[in-house]
Amino acid sequence: GPCTECSCSSGKEPDKDPGHTKKKDNGECLCVPKIFFGTRTHKQISQITRELKRTAYSCVPMTILSSRDYTCIHPVVSNSSNRNEMCVELLEGKHGKSCSYYHSVHKLSEHHALQSAPQAWDIEDLVSLGRKLRACAYFAARELMVGADIVFCPYNYLLDPQIRESMDIHLKDQVVILDEAHNIEDCARESVSYGVTESQLRAAREELEFMVTNNIRQKHHEPLQAVCCSLI
Repeated sequence: GPCTECSCSSGKEPDKDPGHTKKKDNGECLCVPKIFFGTRTHKQISQITRELKRTAYSCVPMTILSSRDYTCIHPVVSNSSNRNEMCVELLEGKHGKSCSYYHSVHKLSEHHALQSAPQAWDIEDLVSLGRKLRACAYFAARELMVGADIVFCPYNYLLDPQIRESMDIHLKDQVVILDEAHNIEDCARESVSYGVTESQLRAAREELEFMVTNNIRQKHHEPLQAVCCSLI
């Protein structure tokens, strides 16, 4: 049956404490770790949440972290090829516009269907409810992480330090589960890889040639110039 430490036990409300601490009978604080469950694809998260619904832990407070590609419902931003940049511009109020969906995020993150859900939910459920409430599913999922006992996300959210920082993910003293971990090498390689076009390489080579020719930190730029020349 359900355990006695996390919120799956009958009658317990989801923990709102960012530190995720609970008190023992003797008054001492007990730090209850979150479970970060990483998968390779969002489709696998859907499969896992379906299985979670069939267990005694279906009512455990949870959230699913994903990109704006899956959760943005803004009619303009969601149809853009650069959702991240457009979203940031709206949040910063550039061009005198803002995002009404973001300002209504509390309607979704505090909705009873998610806070006291009788069973696990999926990204599609979150987005569908967000459309109904006209509230941002992307930021609601992030807010739900505060009180969640289990957080589902793709591998790179756990492996990439920049994504961890931007998503406010702290793994110290937490439980990390990697589904199909034999794929982790490829994901780790992708997280530290960067792609450039031939035109970018040519532009870099020209700039480096200028630096070397004009004796501007020549010792540092010559090796980089050699690398660029070897690639094109």
